Amino acid sequence: VQLQASGGGSSQAGDSLGLSCTASGRTFRGYTVAWFRQPPGKEREFVAAIKWNSRNTYYADSLRGRFTISRDNARNTVYLQMNSLKPEDTAVYYCAAARRCHFYSGSNHFRAADFGSWGQGTLVTVSS
Repeated sequence: VQLQASGGGSSQAGDSLGLSCTASGRTFRGYTVAWFRQPPGKEREFVAAIKWNSRNTYYADSLRGRFTISRDNARNTVYLQMNSLKPEDTAVYYCAAARRCHFYSGSNHFRAADFGSWGQGTLVTVSS
């Protein structure tokens, strides 16, 4: 599946911003779709994920309550709504999809290495 991420940009602390990830080539049916981010100079980290079929959602502990992941079946799109943005949310955000992946419940994350399809990344910059 090919992924196209969009919606990044510049914002100020406290603002809200939404990202979109649209699939082409095939639908998201049967996939887990996730958002990861890579802050400047840091490693890529898990943000949120949704299982397309069950709509079960997963969040990094530090982002739960501020970020919301959702899907639109008709548009074959996954969204990430980010509220109360902080400067530390500045990162390149990537959407990714996998048919088989494991959720590490002890640390509340998916591994980026388990996802085989990736979008191109979209930059989110939050200024204080």
